[in-house]
Amino acid sequence: MKYSRQRELILETVQQSDDHPTADTIYARVRALDPKVSLGTVYRNLNLLCETGRLLKVSIPGGSDRFDHTLQNHAHAVCTVCGTVSDVLPQALPLLEEFLQQDCGFTVRRMNLVLEGVCPRCRQHTAS
Repeated sequence: MKYSRQRELILETVQQSDDHPTADTIYARVRALDPKVSLGTVYRNLNLLCETGRLLKVSIPGGSDRFDHTLQNHAHAVCTVCGTVSDVLPQALPLLEEFLQQDCGFTVRRMNLVLEGVCPRCRQHTAS
């Protein structure tokens, strides 16, 4: 892949984000640093970075795709109230992989698990 300053800026923006941003959020952050970047450039480069394994695209049911710099197998917890997405590194993932291999004969090559629920902040607000 040929070097591109804008692509590198997009990658760095996602790598510095802990909030699993959408393409539109990434566009706004990159545009603050480089006003010449277009939305199309951001989308094309995000897709390329995902295809080449530099970023992970997280498909959110009923929502916009999010982008993640954490590439190892892990899960995502999505709050159905506020929409925040958090990384979850559950100890159960190896157990799930083992179950799938032993009981189903299925070998997991990559895992991208999305869990839906209510985050602690929203749960606290609804309890008050």
